[in-house]
Amino acid sequence: MWDELIDFATYPDWNPFICRLSGEASVGARLAVTVQPPGRRAVTFKPTVLAATPGRELRWLGRTVLPGLLDGEHGFVLEPKAGGCRLRQQETFSGLLVPLLSDLLADTERGFIDMNQALKHRIENRC
Repeated sequence: MWDELIDFATYPDWNPFICRLSGEASVGARLAVTVQPPGRRAVTFKPTVLAATPGRELRWLGRTVLPGLLDGEHGFVLEPKAGGCRLRQQETFSGLLVPLLSDLLADTERGFIDMNQALKHRIENRC
């Protein structure tokens, strides 16, 4: 599953939520991420990679113009289990704008759910 998570070039082929992702999965790198929550227009942001442990974790921090206005820390954590692994995603939003964006954040959650289902389908149907 790690290989699918860091194969950013293929995201447009399978991912209904993160429709474009470029950059390197290495600590300190800047990514360009374009997301399109269901029913909303696409938004691009440029987070910084906080963790990139092969086979275990990819985590980044995205910010709006000023720190503390709207910050989002997203993580993909792979947990080994019998017969494979479990993907756990977590997103923590903080900042002054969070209370004003509850609808957008709910749509973002739905986007990640759609992404999880698409990734599960992709992995289970590999040749």
